[in-house]
Amino acid sequence: MLDDTDRRLLRHLLGDPSLGAAALADLAGVTPATCWRRLERLRASGVIRRDAAVINWRALGYEVEVSLRFTLDKTNPRAFDEFIAAAREVPEVIGIETFLGRVDVRLNVIARDMAQYQDIYRRRILALPHISELEALMLIATIKDSEALPL
Repeated sequence: MLDDTDRRLLRHLLGDPSLGAAALADLAGVTPATCWRRLERLRASGVIRRDAAVINWRALGYEVEVSLRFTLDKTNPRAFDEFIAAAREVPEVIGIETFLGRVDVRLNVIARDMAQYQDIYRRRILALPHISELEALMLIATIKDSEALPL
């Protein structure tokens, strides 16, 4: 699916997402027109999902990040849909993932401090529907955070 040129483009793009097409083309050893065509093809095929800003929440004053793992009461056939719809309405939820296994859903929640987290937890999280079990894991440090593949 990917050839060496695609891999070079992706490696450089992952290394510095702010590179313009001309600089990226130069680093990958192709013409700007070839670079642009390749990137468009990679976007159209879904290899490049989106161009996005990666926000450092801590730099904006959010010092607390908690991963909440939920097991839902699956006696209601709409439990997943209703839980996820309600979780999407909580502004401090920055990530929602579903799983197969003992844990059904994981939410990543941010807060400015523990007092704000406690308020979010009591007023918003515990009010989510169909919770059977809940486990909270507070983030201490992020050692590796990458979506990159070894290209």
